[in-house]
Amino acid sequence: MRFRIYNTKEFLKNPELQEKAFAAYCSVNKWILRKDIRRTVGKIINGIKITESGILAAAHLGGAGNVKKYLRSNGKIRFSDAYGSSIQSYLKKFAGYNVSNIKADRMAKV
Repeated sequence: MRFRIYNTKEFLKNPELQEKAFAAYCSVNKWILRKDIRRTVGKIINGIKITESGILAAAHLGGAGNVKKYLRSNGKIRFSDAYGSSIQSYLKKFAGYNVSNIKADRMAKV
């Protein structure tokens, strides 16, 4: 496991560790998606203005790889999770937040 969290029960009981894991995951996703962020922020895809915060939220939902597919296909390749939440909906719902405090880091740790 990337963040070396092996005890699920303990993880679920520890909000501080969950916050640290979330922050590390966002940093890794920002690094993975850095080129796509540069290329697509400000563009309109399927009627949605692409923002960095929307991209990071969508990556949290569906993984960085699925976000890359969506962005690089100009929205033709879509992804939804088991509950029907889509990358598109996260791009829209979480657009425009300040995520400048999240630093791209390929080796982020918890």
